[in-house]
Order: sequence, then structure tokens, then C-alpha cells
Amino acid sequence: MRFTDRHDAGRRLAVALEQLRGSDVVVVGLPRGGVPVAFEIARVLEAPLDVIVVRKLGVPFQPELGMGAIGEGGTRVVNDAVLHMAGVSDAELAAVEASERVELERRVRRFRDDRPPLPLAGRTVVIVDDGIATGSTARAACQVARAQGASRVVLAVPVAPPESVAELRGEADEVVCLEMPARFFGVGQFYANFTQTSDDEVVALLEEAVAAHGPTPTVVGAGGRPEDPDPPLRDDDVEVHAGPVGLSGHLTVPEAATGIVVFAHGSGSSRHSPRNRFVARVLNRDGLGTLLFDLLTPAEELDRANVFDIALLGHRLVQVTSWLRSEPAVGSLPVGYFGASTGAGAALWAAAEPGTDIGAVVSRGGRPDLAADRLATVTAPTLLIVGGHDEVVLELNRQAGAQLRCEHGIEVVPGATHLFEEPGTLEAAANLASAWFTGHMVRART
Repeated sequence: MRFTDRHDAGRRLAVALEQLRGSDVVVVGLPRGGVPVAFEIARVLEAPLDVIVVRKLGVPFQPELGMGAIGEGGTRVVNDAVLHMAGVSDAELAAVEASERVELERRVRRFRDDRPPLPLAGRTVVIVDDGIATGSTARAACQVARAQGASRVVLAVPVAPPESVAELRGEADEVVCLEMPARFFGVGQFYANFTQTSDDEVVALLEEAVAAHGPTPTVVGAGGRPEDPDPPLRDDDVEVHAGPVGLSGHLTVPEAATGIVVFAHGSGSSRHSPRNRFVARVLNRDGLGTLLFDLLTPAEELDRANVFDIALLGHRLVQVTSWLRSEPAVGSLPVGYFGASTGAGAALWAAAEPGTDIGAVVSRGGRPDLAADRLATVTAPTLLIVGGHDEVVLELNRQAGAQLRCEHGIEVVPGATHLFEEPGTLEAAANLASAWFTGHMVRART
């Protein structure tokens, strides 16, 4: 079995856990890669989602050998046999714990801010990761969940070697694993897309889950006073029509939206892209609607040539834009395009099509050069956002910028690589995109 990405793995894993729906269950993901998988499971089980942040306590002179683990709330579990064998003193144990707790608390603050952890006592806790190699982190998570009072611990992973699964059955009440290959070289070999999950993506998924299952997030209004955010006018899974083809999508429209941004994802991605979802939440926060959709049907994706057919993808965007303008409550809004990677080429191709009347285009880590023969005819104000360390793509964007005749700009995010995985870089790109769209699309409407 090969998974498209972590969200695909989570949806498949959720099928094997559906019997837990309706019980007192909480789903916790191991950051960072386990959180997108856990997000899909929590959604299917209609359960709250949290992270479980753990740190292994390594023997001082042999750190890879675990003598225990720590979790939040002062939780600590130790392996007395290892302590005795290694001759670790109480003072040495305390020093290792103090060092690891600093890092644990830093990660907790990054992922949750001031939000308290979900209580695990007396509940079924589903611990999720994107896969297991040695199992040391999963083992620590099981021990910490147990120490925090979980009545039942279920460890759920898409893939792991059979020997690791066998060992972990002694730590969890149940281990659910979809694939246990005899020839196992690494978790990444079982994913088509195994790009690193960023801190920003983890935070975005947790916030989305809290909005669905927890307290309403606080929004600070004028004068710094907290206000209740207005519920969105629409927040629906939709079937998007591109001519005769039906495509899966998700449409979010805030109350009093000033425009709507259609997302064109890159090759190997989908409407579930955590990066695009993060950007979409920033745009929604700033009063813009968003439409994330799959550019191709599942059958079309089987032919990899379609994934890089910019004319096909661009034409799809044009058709989807026509469909969007026929939808109630959003049809009169100005439309913008947000393209990532190859999707940026498709967005610019579509923006150049006569009659599309696009208010603004933003490319993140994009390949505008793929629409080179149309760049000179794009009229929509266009912003090209590129990572400072993405040197090849940065040069391609500079060359493309020289061909644009419309209002345009290039913003370089310092320290970012192609996927904007580095802390704070995706947020910076999202804020740049939001400022461009709100400035140009509102201007276009007036």
C-alpha cells in the first residue's frame, strides 16, 4: 500500500478506527508528521484533537538508549532496569530531565500557545504518528498517556515494520497498523508525498480542530478587546463543476467577504494540502473567501502527464471560476488565484485567458515560467513569493517577472526553502498573500 500523503494515510487509517466513533475518545498526534494523520482520524471519529509532546530521556553517556520519558504536566516515566544497568544517579537523571523539559515546554508553547492540553484521564487515547521505524517515540507517548491516566491506549500508524509493532503491543492496549512490510527501509518510502510538516501547519490544524470541537478561538477587536468571531457565511464541502467534470472542493466564505481566492495546488498535492489550508485560514481571517479543490479527478491523477499539463490545469481553473460565479452569495465577489509550485503556472495561464477578469494572482514557491508564453498577456496584479534559499526557483521567478507587463512584485521570504517548512516562513508568505489580495481585489471591486 502506498499513501498519497499524510492526509490520505489518515483517512485510510480512520476506517480501521471507526468503531471508536461515539465513545469518550481523544486523538493525539505526535508532532510534527503525526498531526496531519491524526487530524483526519479526529474528523472522521468526530473526536477532539491534540498533540502529545514527549521527550525521551537518554542515558547521559549513551543518549540513544532511553532510560525514560517525560510529558506535560510534570509527567515522568523511568525504566528502572536501564537506570540500574547504566548506573545513572538521581542527580544525572534530574539533569537530563531538566534539559529535555526546556525543549518540551518550548514545543508546547509553539504548538498550543496558551491553550491547555486536553485531559486524558479516564479516556480512550488514540496516539497517531505517520509511521514507525524504531518505535522509541511512540513507546514514550504510550507511557506518558498511561501516566496521565488514560483508561485505554490505542496506537495507530499507517506503516511500521512487524518487529516494531510486536514490541509496541506491550505498551498499548491495541496497535492498529495498515502496512507491516517485511522489507522496510524507512517510513518515507510508503508515501508519494512525504515532505516535512512545518510547525505552522501543526498549529493551523490544531486551531481548525479546536474551532470544530473546542472553545471558540478568541479574536481581538478594536481597542484590544476580545470579540466573538462571526460564523462563516459558508463553510462547505462542495462538488466543483469544471464543464462536465465534477471535482471535490471546500468553499469557505466569511460574513461580508470582500473577495474569493481560488487555490491551484502543485503537483502531487490536493485540496487537503496543509500549506494551502494554512494560507486559506489566514485569508479567511482577513475577510476573504477561499475555494480549495482538486484540479484532477482520481482517475485523471493516475496519468502523471496530466499533473504537469499546464494548459489542462489552467483550463480547469477557468471552468471552475465560471462555476464559482454562478454560485449564490459568492457569484458577485471579485476572484483571485493563489498558485503553489506548478499550480502557479496554471493560475497565470488561466488569468491570461480572455474574459476571466481575475482581480489578483499570488504565487508561492511557484513556477510561473511554465506559463511563459502567456505571461505578457496577464493583466491581473501579480505577486511572486519565493523562499530566499530556493535559489533555482527564485531565478525562474525573476526571469518570469521580467516578462510580466501587469502590475507585479517579487517578495523574497528570508530563510525559506521551496516548501516554506522553516518556522514562521509560511506565516510570512500567507500574510504577504493576504495583503496583496485585500489591497488589489477590493480596489478592483470599487
